[in-house]
Amino acid sequence: MQIQLAENYGFCFGVKRAIKIAEENKNSSTYGPLIHNSKEIARLEDDYQVGLTDDYKFFKAGDKAIVRTHGIQKQELKELLEMGVDVVDATCPYVTKPQEIAQQMSEDGYSVVIFGDEAHPEIKGVKSYATNGAIVVMKPEDLEGMKLKEKVALIAQTTRKVENYMEVANYLIPRYKEVRVFNTICNATFENQDAVKSLSKKADVMLIIGGKNSSNTKQLYAISKDNCPDSYHIEDEKDLDFSWFDAKKLCGISAGASTPDWIIQNVIDAIEKKIN
Repeated sequence: MQIQLAENYGFCFGVKRAIKIAEENKNSSTYGPLIHNSKEIARLEDDYQVGLTDDYKFFKAGDKAIVRTHGIQKQELKELLEMGVDVVDATCPYVTKPQEIAQQMSEDGYSVVIFGDEAHPEIKGVKSYATNGAIVVMKPEDLEGMKLKEKVALIAQTTRKVENYMEVANYLIPRYKEVRVFNTICNATFENQDAVKSLSKKADVMLIIGGKNSSNTKQLYAISKDNCPDSYHIEDEKDLDFSWFDAKKLCGISAGASTPDWIIQNVIDAIEKKIN
């Protein structure tokens, strides 16, 4: 059986940047998981003594707090600074941009609509920057019956599928006088999704490697599943079921933006050791 990696996969710019920041700030703690990959978070704790807390009030004056790649809510950042906490911002620049757009458009009198998962920390953060509030939707139907202003600003979660984003945009455009659609889906998301779409069309079996709570990994898996029914979302080599590869000729592999190369290599090594 042949193993082929997608043309684009794994760590994106924002994650590489955040990992570097964490490694340079030993004996600190992140507020929330730095990235959505528990194995990499464990490595940072073991090798660099970078801890993790889900409560920003855990920090005291003089403590060093690393802001996760997904960003945090505006009020929480303000409180951390007022508490005298040394804040090290590892928010991905691709996430900072929609935060800025949400604030500017809200202050300019637009209804702000955010396409994404309201429970996701990135969206909680972006929404908090909309001075006059924002509406979060997952599909066009969520907008039915809503009364928005004549001017609407549409922002996307950075890791969503562009096809689904356009469905929301196409719903809004004919219904409101002015609709500003901001392309806030990051380049790595576009590239990884295009690559997995291409590979999954020719593979017999697909593995998508990444955290179970990783939004962009879930999107890659959904795209792969559309084209290759034998697609599986795994976190590491321990999740492998070698019966998946019976009578298969081509195994395609992709990985989410928070998945380090060492985990991907462990999966490949495990398959090669068992199958070949």
